[in-house]
Amino acid sequence: MMKKIVILGGGVGGTIVANQVARQMGQELRNHELEITVISETSNHVYQPMFLYVAFDQVVPAEAQKPEREILDRHVKFQVGSADRVDRDAKAVIMQDGTKIPYDYLVIATGSRPAPEKIAGLEQGGYIFYTEEGALKLREALHNFQGGRIVVTVGVPHKCPVAPLEFTFMVQEWAKARGLGDKTEVVYTYPIGRLHSLEPVANWAAPVFEERGIESHIFFNPENVDAEKKTITSLEGETLNYDLLVAIPPHTGQEVIGRSGLGDAGNWIATDRHSLRMEGADDIFVLGDATNLPISKAGSTAHFEADVVASNLVNLLRGGLGSVRYDGKVFCFIETGLKNATYIQFDYTHPPKPQEPTEMIHMFKLAYNRMYWLTPAGVL
Repeated sequence: MMKKIVILGGGVGGTIVANQVARQMGQELRNHELEITVISETSNHVYQPMFLYVAFDQVVPAEAQKPEREILDRHVKFQVGSADRVDRDAKAVIMQDGTKIPYDYLVIATGSRPAPEKIAGLEQGGYIFYTEEGALKLREALHNFQGGRIVVTVGVPHKCPVAPLEFTFMVQEWAKARGLGDKTEVVYTYPIGRLHSLEPVANWAAPVFEERGIESHIFFNPENVDAEKKTITSLEGETLNYDLLVAIPPHTGQEVIGRSGLGDAGNWIATDRHSLRMEGADDIFVLGDATNLPISKAGSTAHFEADVVASNLVNLLRGGLGSVRYDGKVFCFIETGLKNATYIQFDYTHPPKPQEPTEMIHMFKLAYNRMYWLTPAGVL
């Protein structure tokens, strides 16, 4: 009897799983013993970290996307459409048009979404770079910026854990490069009692902030923005003035998770930290931003988790127990300006150790941006 794998989400994690399983089980696919279906809301695969560079006009949006069909193995079925819910009793994904897509194994890789609406007034008074639309609006605002106070504020939870630091460092150097350094003040806020949730990263960033003269405000959880007065106020009662407000907005899981009754209040799915199976479900794997795991929501997290999920699916389909374990591995580049970068690598038991920023690491980051497409293809 044909086995069916359904992958909900056509981002990096879901695409890697599809391609890796397809390559390892090509014979089963050709013999119609296995069927793999990827469901995605859009026909394009988007490399979201490029939006940071779109904001600085270093790339254009077209460079951040390719047709998903071109990336997927030709034996993988691809369906574009919106899923309404997962019906665990029927073991099927129910699409919004009523179509039922049955599964033996389901992989949920739905990612997360920025939710600027959770900060009152932010959509009217501030900018984000987590979407194509947001990055283009910010690009225009930066193009017209002639000096003043730039406030970078951070909501939680959010994906790409080092993005707030990257933008802060980059915008300061960008202002200097434009001859606006003496006219520009950069202010950074963070919601807990240090500059980053990862303590080693916070300890590394603190002296860099001091050296560069970047003002910081900790214990600042953004609550509301007054677009007319150009102020942002925190839950703690502190108010800051700004000329340009850039926010890393809080994120939530996707609404399909809530409609399916699979997640918590934030639409995050309870997931075993090692097996990556949904708690209480042997036939459902979860990866990337969709999990509730206390690790960074980042593309590399989804990548390393996808390797584990793909290996376990192949093993299970061939009669094994699916015992490969995820160790919490994450890798992140950190742009420290326009010409230098560093990186962090860590897992469940080894904390990150930021390296000395160099131009070479920056070049590696830019090179990876161009080579990224080999990652979802399952090559890199």
